[in-house]
Amino acid sequence: MPELVTIPISIFDFTVDYERPEFQLLADRAGIVQAIFDGLKPWNPSVDDIEFLNTGKTSEQGTNLRLPMKRVSFFIGPSYFRFSKEAADWHSAQETIEILDHVLSALLRLSGVKVATKKTSLSMHLQPRRLTFIDILRPFIAPPLAALESDPLITLAAVAKWNNRKVTVDGSAAVANGVFVRLDRDFPAASTYEDIIQQLKTDQANIFELLGVEEDQG
Repeated sequence: MPELVTIPISIFDFTVDYERPEFQLLADRAGIVQAIFDGLKPWNPSVDDIEFLNTGKTSEQGTNLRLPMKRVSFFIGPSYFRFSKEAADWHSAQETIEILDHVLSALLRLSGVKVATKKTSLSMHLQPRRLTFIDILRPFIAPPLAALESDPLITLAAVAKWNNRKVTVDGSAAVANGVFVRLDRDFPAASTYEDIIQQLKTDQANIFELLGVEEDQG
C-alpha cells in the first residue's frame, strides 16, 4: 500500500507574463493599488503590508502586497504579476482562487495588461510516516550512477523537463527525512482557473503514485 505522508510545507506560485511591458505600473500605480486594496477588504488588508519597490533592475521594481493572515503575497511589476500562497492545500483552494482572481482581474481591468502566459509552481515537502526519504526516491536512482561508489547512496535529485512542464524530486533541505517535490507547468493565456486546478490535481496524483505515497488525511 502507499506510504502515508504529511505535507508540512507547501507553496503555490502563480505567475502571469504580460504580452508587453506596462510601465504605468511603475509610474502611475497609486490608483490601481488603491482599487486592489479596497477590494481586499474581506481579508483585512493593512497599509503597512504594501511595499513600493523603486530600486534594482526595472523588472524587479513594482509593488508588493501581503495578506499575512492568509499567508498570501502578490508582486505587481511592469512585465509580470506573481501570486504566492504558503501552506497551500486543496481545502483552501477555493478561497485562494477567489483572492487571486480579485487582484488579477482588477489589475487587468485597470492597467490594460494583456496576458501572454500563465505559469504555475507547486512545491511540497513530504514527511513519510515509516520509510526513509531515500527509500521513496529509490525508483529514481540510475544503477550505473549509484554503482560509481560502493557506499550506500545518501541522497539524489531527479529533474524531468518538457516544453511546458518540469518535475523535480529531491531530498528535502527543510524537513528531516523529507522528500521535496516541485511541479512546474505553463498554461495558455485562455486557461481558466478550473482548467488549472484540475491539471494540477492530476499532476500531483500522478507524481504521488509514481513515488508510492499518499497524503495522510487523518
